[in-house]
Amino acid sequence: MIFSRHSGENRAWAEGVLADQASGSPPAVGFSALRFFAIVRSDSDGRETAMVQAIRFAKTGGPEVLEWQQVEVGKPGEGQVRLRHSAVGLNYIDTYQRSGLYPLPLPSGIGSEAAGIVEEVGPGVSGLQPGDRVAYAGGPLGAYSEARIMPADRLVPLPDGISDQQGAAMMLKGMTAWYLLRRTHPVKSGETILIHAAAGGVGLIVCQWAKHLGASVIGTVGDDQKAALAKANGCDYPINYRREDFVARVNEITSGKKLPVVYDSVGKDTFYKSLDCLAPLGLMASFGQSSGAIGLVDIGILAAKGSLFLTRPTLNTYTASRDDLLTAARDLFDVVLKGAVKIAINQTYKLREAAQAHRDLQDRKTTGSTVFTV
Repeated sequence: MIFSRHSGENRAWAEGVLADQASGSPPAVGFSALRFFAIVRSDSDGRETAMVQAIRFAKTGGPEVLEWQQVEVGKPGEGQVRLRHSAVGLNYIDTYQRSGLYPLPLPSGIGSEAAGIVEEVGPGVSGLQPGDRVAYAGGPLGAYSEARIMPADRLVPLPDGISDQQGAAMMLKGMTAWYLLRRTHPVKSGETILIHAAAGGVGLIVCQWAKHLGASVIGTVGDDQKAALAKANGCDYPINYRREDFVARVNEITSGKKLPVVYDSVGKDTFYKSLDCLAPLGLMASFGQSSGAIGLVDIGILAAKGSLFLTRPTLNTYTASRDDLLTAARDLFDVVLKGAVKIAINQTYKLREAAQAHRDLQDRKTTGSTVFTV
């Protein structure tokens, strides 16, 4: 039996192709066409299980541990849907999980952001039906796959005007920008903020969104090309940290007043210098650690530097409820559809090339968002 990843008509067509091959008749299409379909088998209860390709890993380590494997995808249960992916997002947190920095039970799938088409809905699901375009960020890991089962309440319908690739590129990074700018520290017109890794996926969105809110944006980057990219996306003061001391530049830009907030996803290399950029009562939002873990922090330093605030926010917390998830997505879609925020998909890879994508991301060869095509 064949399970079609595209439609019931294709399923019948593919079954006919296999019947022709079994009888020795010339096939209507080349065998390569059958790669768009996955063999289905029935278990002892008669339930169909589709076999699809996915990236998995059985041990932690470098990108080489990622393997392209065949996996089973069953029928959706209560409150679930079966989703066929069309595009999958790459995020830095994926490298933390693969390397073991964020421990996971092994073997494991990987990836937390994607877009695609609902193929089947399980019992108790309302508001979604087969054929709907949806996207998600968060929930169970396993986005690096051709198809999967997902909790229906973690899926967000994609509006017209936003493509599947944009959906896969924007959900995690865009909603991260949303909570940083609208919840962790609600940015006000006239404020000056600092975002590290300003030419990265989150950074470019933060620069544009903060500019849309009327803020002045300082951003750190690793080279002049990234500085130009950040500036083109709303960063008023790109700082090449390889050539300039960003603390001194922040003091210069603000005439010594410093900043109400710093958004830092770099971690070890920038943490303490970021604190030096804050005005008294300022907020340090440490939301990542691409350069390594910060380690133990003596909180007395916060008092010494001006009664500072420190938070380690996560998207899962800010979108834990369905209402918050929909609010985040609605606000994100709004600024994208208005043109205030443009989603820069600067790299694409085939899903089976996930290991190379991880290498390029960690070697700082990427800018903006990266998407896997399925």
